[in-house]
Amino acid sequence: MRSRFWKHVALATAGKNQTSKLDMERYPVHIDRIRKNEYPLLTKTTYLDHAGSTPYPRSLMKGYQKFMNAHLFGNPHSQSPSSLQSTEVVETARLRMLHFFRADPEHFDLVFVANATAALKLAAEGIRGHAQNTLWYGYHADSHTSLVGLRELASAGSRCFFTDDEIEQWLSEDCNIPSNELNDGRARAVRLLAYPAQSNMNGRRLPLDWPGQLRRCASKSNGELYSLLDAAAYVATAQLDLSDHENAPDFTALSFYKIFGFPDLGALIVRKDVGHVLLKRQYFGGGTVDMVINGSDDVWHATKQGALHEALEDGTPAFHSIAALHCALDVHTRLYGCMTNISKHAGHLAATLFSRMASLVHGNGRPVCTIYKSSSSDYQDSRTQGPTIAFNLRTCHGPWIGKSEFERLATLNKLQLRTGGVCNPGGIASYLDLSPKEMRENYAEGLRCGNGIDELNGKPTGIIRVSLGAMSSMKDVEACMNFVARFVDQESSQDIQLSPSGERNDSSQYFLWYRKKKATGIPPMRLRTADHFRQRKLPEAPYSPAASSSPELEGKESCSVPKELILDLMVLNQKSSEEAGKSV
Repeated sequence: MRSRFWKHVALATAGKNQTSKLDMERYPVHIDRIRKNEYPLLTKTTYLDHAGSTPYPRSLMKGYQKFMNAHLFGNPHSQSPSSLQSTEVVETARLRMLHFFRADPEHFDLVFVANATAALKLAAEGIRGHAQNTLWYGYHADSHTSLVGLRELASAGSRCFFTDDEIEQWLSEDCNIPSNELNDGRARAVRLLAYPAQSNMNGRRLPLDWPGQLRRCASKSNGELYSLLDAAAYVATAQLDLSDHENAPDFTALSFYKIFGFPDLGALIVRKDVGHVLLKRQYFGGGTVDMVINGSDDVWHATKQGALHEALEDGTPAFHSIAALHCALDVHTRLYGCMTNISKHAGHLAATLFSRMASLVHGNGRPVCTIYKSSSSDYQDSRTQGPTIAFNLRTCHGPWIGKSEFERLATLNKLQLRTGGVCNPGGIASYLDLSPKEMRENYAEGLRCGNGIDELNGKPTGIIRVSLGAMSSMKDVEACMNFVARFVDQESSQDIQLSPSGERNDSSQYFLWYRKKKATGIPPMRLRTADHFRQRKLPEAPYSPAASSSPELEGKESCSVPKELILDLMVLNQKSSEEAGKSV
């Protein structure tokens, strides 16, 4: 059976190699054809949330269905023919994914987990068990919430590095920890540095040479220092290269659905040289032990001593999902060739979108978009920036346009994107200039994750995020820009004239576009009254950055969305009220 399976894999690989050149030549030139054949659902919408999850191709799902219908897979914790076949599928997928990330199996092992968050937690809990209450944790401010949460496991203290320069300085000082950062004076603490390869908020890419520097610090100080890289956002559109095992991260967390769209699965890639530190975690599950004594006062168990992943994959592995990785990798290679092709394509689209958004201005010269971009990143350089743009919008007079209203209108215009805190508390606080005191006050005012409160004390509470991926096209960029351009007010000082029926009294070509639409079935959102949306005349002045926060504008009522979109919200509000009346 083993030789028969490898023959099947060899044939599949041969076919894949024969078509790779053809598909690499046509991608991204024939991206519209790929989208039509592989992503038919994208013809009905503009998908701009690849940082959350990328769509899966149709041939992947068809191939997976065919593969599952042709094989019988049993629980791999058994020795039956179906179980052995499952084991073979899982282990070959493990090797293929290591190869995909250019990780030599001699130096790395891959542990299958539910998602990137589970991978981060597995690594931290293992290191905590090894450290025996002496774990010190350092992490970057631009970290995902799941990375920030690991600080609760650091009994010896933690530190948030607010900038790249702070980490560089810490590394140059041999990773010394000031005594005031150590709980109970634990001078010999085990140190763990964690950071994202790419910010999930605005796509900024962080240096990948820190793990190597950290390892050199460990050799100088004769201490225990480990690196943990959150690569979930990065691997979606970039090649994770672990070929230099001496400078690679000790632990790398990622999710496969970010790359392939399916399956919903994650992995922790571990350098074998440091894998032993994960074996002293407090919990053990089925499949990870060779012997357990239970039912007596003698409490003892023996962890598996074979491959590292055998001692870390608790319970039955998700062997059906792992089997899908074979189909996913084959289709991905056939369509896109390699991650470098995807990086160039998505990067070009993001650079185009960024340039157009940055140049968009109101009639009085004020910018429409406030883009949250790091000064150290460049959309023309994939080493420093991924294909993600974080921003907010302002009206012609300076007030913010609510992110919730923007997303609602985007949905009605068949655009799918992300708004809110996007699980990056440090990035939100930094770019929106929110102090810890302000964030606590916002919470006291009722701000919760996703509850629709867009602005408090003159500052936005979250951002709008658009992100591009492998199957994005210039049509997506155009659709996004066409929608954002509707928030431009070319006649900044002109009042909106509304008739008693709620319709505009001018002859603008823009009309109530959605009155021609069928009922969307989208639940009503929290809308203001028509009086609130009427725009008051404000003194017109030449634009300057300081004018956007001028004290003379504070407390004055102005439209929260441009006049071209006000009636959209008003009619939608009226429609929701009518539907509510009918239900009563």
